[in-house]
Amino acid sequence: MINLNLFKKIILSVFMGCILLSCQNEKSSPNTLTEEEQSNGWQLLFDGTTLNNWHTYNNSKNAPTAWVVKNGTIYCNPNSESQKYDLVSDKEYKNYEFKFEWKLEKEGNSGVFVNVQERPDINATYHSGPEYQLLADSHPDFDKPLKRSGCLYTFLPQQNFVNIKAQDDWNESSIIQKDGKVTFYLNGKITAEMDFNSAKWKDLVKHSNFKDYPEFGKHISGKLALQDWSRGVSFRNLKIKTL
Repeated sequence: MINLNLFKKIILSVFMGCILLSCQNEKSSPNTLTEEEQSNGWQLLFDGTTLNNWHTYNNSKNAPTAWVVKNGTIYCNPNSESQKYDLVSDKEYKNYEFKFEWKLEKEGNSGVFVNVQERPDINATYHSGPEYQLLADSHPDFDKPLKRSGCLYTFLPQQNFVNIKAQDDWNESSIIQKDGKVTFYLNGKITAEMDFNSAKWKDLVKHSNFKDYPEFGKHISGKLALQDWSRGVSFRNLKIKTL
């Protein structure tokens, strides 16, 4: 005779296992969009195999750079001897949500710039675009609150303290901008908020190290940029949605 209670437990275990496997499969496919993401208007900015949608900033001569696609990630090779070039999006964005995953090698330092103006007379991405800071907890600058991951670099400390994940684990970040009002998230917590139209922001810039760059922080639309700094940074699951 069949033990009905045992049979029910087996069926329930199989059912729950299928649900768990389905969830794992959904999460185990980086650089893809779920059906829900597609229906909500998300677009991939990295397909896992090419640097389509990106190019290096003001690199009109197509000089060699440290940026490569490696194991399904955008990777800035720390062993490269090439000149430093930040990677910028082909398109400009104004009102959007941008989410991405990243990790750094030991003592790594990088960043993501917003509202970047790519022009020959602007020598670097950081001469126009404010920065979402990426910094390993092992970096010597970690004890400086204005330089920790998720900060609006050198302007605001983390609004909520967040440690980044272990070196081999992926951090999850997002940037939401609407009519110049920006919010940074790191691993599910808000780390910075700013209105780039505000008098507060203009005053902060006026008294900052960026005050001598005439285009810095004056725009509420522009390109996104990934920073080539200490290298050894990896990105994946770069996705954007227009708001």
